[in-house]
Amino acid sequence: MSFHSTAAQLVHLAAEGEEHGGGHESLSPYLTGGGALFVLLLLLWITTRFNRDR
Repeated sequence: MSFHSTAAQLVHLAAEGEEHGGGHESLSPYLTGGGALFVLLLLLWITTRFNRDR
């Protein structure tokens, strides 16, 4: 497979995704972002609990 044919397939795949409006209808961006923020804050809290030497 050449670089040109691979790039052409990726462009076609990306253009096909735009027709359908992007992500899945049941995924809420606010819920996904809030969940990711919660997980990251939880990991930060756990990390600071184990780092008691400072």
